[in-house]
Amino acid sequence: MRTRTAVAALLAAALTPLTLSAPAAHAATPAAPYDFNGDGYTDLAIGAPGATVAGRSKAGAVSVVHGSAGGVKTSTRRLITQNTAGIPGTAETGDAFGSAVASADLNSDGYADLLIGTPGEDVDGDTNDGLVIVVWGSASGLSGARTVTNPFKREVDHYGQALAAADLDADGDLDIAAGTTGSVALAFVDGPFTRTSSSTGASGAGFPDPYASSYGITSLSVGPVTGAGNTNLVVHGRKSGTDDAITHLVPEPYIGNYTDWMQSLPAGYVSAIGDIDNDGYADIAIGNHRETSADPAGAKGGKVTVVYGGPGGKDTSRAPLALTQDTPGVPGASESGDGFGSHVSFGDVNGDGYADLAIGASGENSGAGMVTVLYGSVSGLRTTGVQSYTQNTSGVPGVSESGDRFGTRVLLTDHSGDHRAELTVSGTGENGGDGSVWSLRGTTSGVTTTGAVSFGPGTLGVSTAGSPTVGAVLN
Repeated sequence: MRTRTAVAALLAAALTPLTLSAPAAHAATPAAPYDFNGDGYTDLAIGAPGATVAGRSKAGAVSVVHGSAGGVKTSTRRLITQNTAGIPGTAETGDAFGSAVASADLNSDGYADLLIGTPGEDVDGDTNDGLVIVVWGSASGLSGARTVTNPFKREVDHYGQALAAADLDADGDLDIAAGTTGSVALAFVDGPFTRTSSSTGASGAGFPDPYASSYGITSLSVGPVTGAGNTNLVVHGRKSGTDDAITHLVPEPYIGNYTDWMQSLPAGYVSAIGDIDNDGYADIAIGNHRETSADPAGAKGGKVTVVYGGPGGKDTSRAPLALTQDTPGVPGASESGDGFGSHVSFGDVNGDGYADLAIGASGENSGAGMVTVLYGSVSGLRTTGVQSYTQNTSGVPGVSESGDRFGTRVLLTDHSGDHRAELTVSGTGENGGDGSVWSLRGTTSGVTTTGAVSFGPGTLGVSTAGSPTVGAVLN
């Protein structure tokens, strides 16, 4: 029986070996996340967990588009499913392959690797046990894969519904965190990893109230909130007895007892971590798209709360910044169902050294959708010079239509190597649930629609059968 305490219970686990494939000949400085072919450009992984594969509905797929000097390059895309040669398992109905992705150069060979969550996978007769797969990077891109050990198979389901990869215990090796449902809500597989062997431990955290085990850990984000080279974890779930959001920061990088250090954050369903004011401590943006009638921590039309970071985690000397579409300087107006905060992402759009914030509002205008970009500065996030985009914005491909869900996911990252982040937007409702992705370049004056491109299932190789919802997941 779990005790009803403010601190989560720690569940120990025995050392669990992770069997991996043959070593790569290449040895180099570890690649940045999502640079799968080691060419210095960040690639784009697009999850379509609703994709039909070989007639199996919602088996799921991930399409990878490589970065280049010209931005994302769809001509070099690679489609990955569980029917792809070398990928463990077989595409089956409801597997939801691609429900979560993460990336890191796990074996430090100079090529980033891709982690893919498959929370609907049945394993050894256990329905929805879940599976996490690592696909190895190489000079030619992603090739070869293995499963990642589930150290708590009997205690959890939906293993891999959320994923993160980083050095979470400050020992210099990369680790993997996987969200699950069940008594062990968050499972860790400890590095180091190599292609031939690994010496890994495993640990997990079972959450007492107020976390609901039926939802488990639904989202994870990582970043250096406390500075000094540490990597910190933001954890999202639901309150026990309700479906209200609950969010915590783990400011100390100790896998074994991280729950001793949890700090409560404004409740939300997604988050991003980035250094808005370039002070060496990353800040946290938390999106809560729900109305107060559905979640007391929400707001009319949704909201985003920015918490500034410091050496102890939250910087208690600075009040959190609450943003809605009624905030002066933010385009639009707060209306029920706008879904402002449906997704958030940090990146440096204009190359000035300060992290900028993209916010999705996928419910705007009867679900047509909208994206807002606010810019960082030495004093924090600015509410002047704010930009907003819809499919009716000049230069953005397409036309805004009810239910497109433009802004379901947003991503700010540099795919072109010019030190300015591109804005990537997905709209999972485009064309009746096919889904689509848009890419807009960054400039010194902000996001530009000049040269904006969009691409959907046909370009990405995803079947349009059964509403694949391309872009349900981005990097």
